[in-house]
Amino acid sequence: MTIHWCGTGLSAVPGLRRLIKAGHPVTVWNRTVDKAAQAVGDLTQDIHAFDMAALGAQLAAGDVVVSMLPGDWHVPLASLCLEKGAHFVSSSYIAPEMRALDQAARDRGLCFVNEVGLDPGIDHLMAHHLVEDYRAWAANNLGDAAAAELSFISYCGGVPKIANPFRYKFSWSPLGVLKALRSPSRSLRDFAELNVDRPWNAISTYTAPLPTPEDFEVYPNRDSLPFMQQYHFDPSWKVKDFVRGTLRLNGWAEAWKDVFAEIETLQGPEGDARLKEMSDGFWRDNAYDPGEPDRVVLVVALQAQLDGQDLWHKCYVMDAWGDSDGTAMARLVSVPVSLAIEAVLAGRIGAGVSAAPSAPELVQEWMGEIGKLSQHLDIVTLA
Repeated sequence: MTIHWCGTGLSAVPGLRRLIKAGHPVTVWNRTVDKAAQAVGDLTQDIHAFDMAALGAQLAAGDVVVSMLPGDWHVPLASLCLEKGAHFVSSSYIAPEMRALDQAARDRGLCFVNEVGLDPGIDHLMAHHLVEDYRAWAANNLGDAAAAELSFISYCGGVPKIANPFRYKFSWSPLGVLKALRSPSRSLRDFAELNVDRPWNAISTYTAPLPTPEDFEVYPNRDSLPFMQQYHFDPSWKVKDFVRGTLRLNGWAEAWKDVFAEIETLQGPEGDARLKEMSDGFWRDNAYDPGEPDRVVLVVALQAQLDGQDLWHKCYVMDAWGDSDGTAMARLVSVPVSLAIEAVLAGRIGAGVSAAPSAPELVQEWMGEIGKLSQHLDIVTLA
């Protein structure tokens, strides 16, 4: 069985190298062969120009296709896997078109695993662990648990280790970040849906329980509510707050206020052209310098309260930064992808379209490996 790894961009290389070093048969596909050779040419010569027809000709039943390409490629590659009887792995969110392939994948016994990067991915593992931990506590405290009000937060962000005036740096094209700022979000606040058109309309401050507590700016991202079911929240639980969001350095909103104001005015083709122009300028002025360390902070917390007092409150907190071996972002995105590939090959993930696993043994194993990728990873008991 061969692993067909498609895409060797900045967030892909550590996981790819890990698989090759472990002796897995890996074929590398990239739009630019020279760039792929620069990334892994010291480990393998099995590198090809990415082409769907060429990939299809080599793809065999039982193989695994890994898409680290832009999101538009995921569903076409997964569809090719259906045709050839191969498995599929990506780090990206599950799009409706991917979800629609679930039954066909199940019928063929194929694993289509997504959301196994950093966010989404590691955050899911943390959430599954906290929910199961709380469930065990609730089973022994039925009266309090039945009346408890639950709050869940998950905040993740890539930020510069060495703060700059812009309070942010880019490790790839800023265009995606700019477009995301135009996206609405849906979360739960004080038992009611919170619908926000723009992130800057819902920025708040969060104090992360790091060894030295640190304040960050946070805001809701995407649609948080479907993840209550994905994280196995009991329908009987009284959920007061539930948010998955983005984390930024303090001062980010002030540094970006002119960006927000301009984005709000952009429309149509002219607006898209201006976004591209802004992206190019940000890439020129606020990209990481060679060897400059990035930083990733991820916090996932679950809290149960009764009459305003904590009954149960635990928080995963992770702090990681880049080093001479590469960026923290690349490690934390691509190494979990490689763990998912190994789990698929070992038959440890069920057929169909799925996200990061909730099985306790896999969560424990993966979090053990992820702990080696970060400078700080801990579960903090706050109550």
